[in-house]
Amino acid sequence: MKNIAIIGLSPDKNKASHIVGKYLQEKSYKIYPVYPKEEIILEEKVYRNLKDIPFIVDTVVMFRKANFAEEIFSDLVEKNIRNFWMQLGIINEKIYQECQKFHIACVQNKCIKIELEQRKINDRIK
Repeated sequence: MKNIAIIGLSPDKNKASHIVGKYLQEKSYKIYPVYPKEEIILEEKVYRNLKDIPFIVDTVVMFRKANFAEEIFSDLVEKNIRNFWMQLGIINEKIYQECQKFHIACVQNKCIKIELEQRKINDRIK
C-alpha cells in the first residue's frame, strides 16, 4: 500500500484530513488529494474524484460522511482499488459488506495515522 487517494483532504492545516495526509507524505506514501475546490494541497495536484486520477491507486482513505462511500463504491471496483479506509467515526455496514464481496480490504472507524503509528510501536517491541 503505497499510493493513497485521500477523499476530503482539506487544505486547512488544522483539519484531521490534512494532518493525516501530511503524515502519510512524511512516511513516503504517494498521496492523491480528492477535494472539490483546490488545485494544490500539500504540494500535490488535487483531483475532483477518483476517476480523474490517472495513476494506480491501491488505497482510498475517506474523510467524508458515511453515505458518501455508496457514491464512490463503483469507482473503487472500476479502478481495482484493493483497500478502502473509512476514518474515525465513519461506519457504513452496507459498503463494508460490498467490499467483502469484491475482495476489497475495508476498515471502518479507525484512523490510518494512529494505526500506522501503533504498528510501528508494536514492531519495535517485538
